[in-house]
Amino acid sequence: MAAFDHVGNMYDIALKPRLLRSLIREHLPDEKHPFKGPLELSHVVSTVKTHRLLSESITGVEPADPKVVETWKAAVDAWVERVLSLASSNVPDKCWAGICLLGVTSQECSSERFLASHTGWLQKLQSHIQPPADSHFVKVASCASLSDLFTRMVRFPRIKKDATSQAVKLTQPVLKLLNEDSSEAVWEVAVCLLCTFTTFFPSSIHRCYDTAEAAVVSKIVSGKCSVKLMKELGHCLALLPKSRGDEESWSLMMQKILLRINVHLNDAFQGVEEESKGNEAMRVLVPPGKDPPPPLGGQVVGEASDERIKRSQQLQISSVSTLMHCSCTMLTSSYPVQVRVPIRPLVALVGRVLMVDGSSSQAMFPFMTAMQQESICSELPVLHMHSLELLSAIIKSARR
Repeated sequence: MAAFDHVGNMYDIALKPRLLRSLIREHLPDEKHPFKGPLELSHVVSTVKTHRLLSESITGVEPADPKVVETWKAAVDAWVERVLSLASSNVPDKCWAGICLLGVTSQECSSERFLASHTGWLQKLQSHIQPPADSHFVKVASCASLSDLFTRMVRFPRIKKDATSQAVKLTQPVLKLLNEDSSEAVWEVAVCLLCTFTTFFPSSIHRCYDTAEAAVVSKIVSGKCSVKLMKELGHCLALLPKSRGDEESWSLMMQKILLRINVHLNDAFQGVEEESKGNEAMRVLVPPGKDPPPPLGGQVVGEASDERIKRSQQLQISSVSTLMHCSCTMLTSSYPVQVRVPIRPLVALVGRVLMVDGSSSQAMFPFMTAMQQESICSELPVLHMHSLELLSAIIKSARR
């Protein structure tokens, strides 16, 4: 390019391939040049999105200069080639950069290029979440980029069947990350990818439904997750019945969640409410003569009280808050069929929580320390807030 070969202005289409070539040349690493760091990558992504450098769109430009069109196409070809090369690198930071940029490419490229290339991109990304294991940050980037790619695939009905088939193949590896990986960052993106599958390709979760429920619930009750991840886990659990799409699945999930909440409250409220309250709530949740449902996540109801190491009240409250958030999501989100909302059991649990103010019951007073009372009193405002949010969701869903 000549030094004084100027473009018309910032809107000139001829500027786009030039900017893209400059990014490739000056900011993307290759075999000879090292990766400069996340800040450099952020600049590249921002420039690509701001100027739509991968869109190859000349809408509104009259007439379309064939030479400019070809120049832009060649620049995007070079971009994709470099990104795929980085994603195949044995150097972890370069591989991470390539995977991140492949996710951006799947979002930003033209429809024609996406339809022609998505299969190869998918194979490249899924190779990084299956054995042999890559570093944690490579797996995180791979799951995030896979979510971007599958979200884009939804826009094209003609590849929906293939997308569902690919999601089916990936569900087990994603659940394996959730069950076996030690990184919370990996858990978070794995849960987000499961949510993507459940939302856009619900049938892909069907065969792994029980396994997915068990994996999500085990994380909720583990005490190893941040507040942010707990919220994502609750959202994922709420979406699972959509993979079956019938009223029975929704009702069963709701009943199992409410029973689990009641069990946690039995442990958390020891000493600050009458012992009969838990049994009263149970009679509403499982009416006399009815069999209780299978336990949530395959864990026996009541095992929270029998665990070898007693979990803290804070953990109990955290689990209850997450499951209440899950119930709110189920009540306020769309569902493929009409369902009957179990208003009485829901209101019974809300009422049970709101009636507790931290005062010690007379029967338990000699056995409750001041520190235990302080602990539950410190957590009650948060639990009351979630209970009120659940009450609001009940009103919205029932509209009466």
